[in-house]
Amino acid sequence: MAGSRSEPSRRKDRVAHIRFSPAEFEAVETAAASAGMTVSAFVRSLAMEGAGVRPFLAEGDRAVLGLLAEGMRAIGGNLNQIARAINIGRLPADEELLGSIKDAHFVATTVASEFAQMTRRAAAHRRGEGA
Repeated sequence: MAGSRSEPSRRKDRVAHIRFSPAEFEAVETAAASAGMTVSAFVRSLAMEGAGVRPFLAEGDRAVLGLLAEGMRAIGGNLNQIARAINIGRLPADEELLGSIKDAHFVATTVASEFAQMTRRAAAHRRGEGA
């Protein structure tokens, strides 16, 4: 049954013990509160991010990624159409090729830029710095 309690990826029945000094724990509590998270969720999120399993993204970041993914899908569709045309012997116009290449480059550059900004924002947010 999808989404059931016993789904292995959803269960949180494993415990990792970690020790903090009082000052360290206070800093973690403050950072978790400013992120709107419990200490457990905050530390788990950081651990998963550090392990490369799950990035630390805000809702706005996810929305931006969704829009960029839509753009990438559209460009992928255009590039597939061009490839099919070439495969059947129809050469697309230079403008069509250049436009698709420019679109792909723009989206790829934007994705890289957004990831860099998201990383900086998440790090600043965890440190308790504004934006």
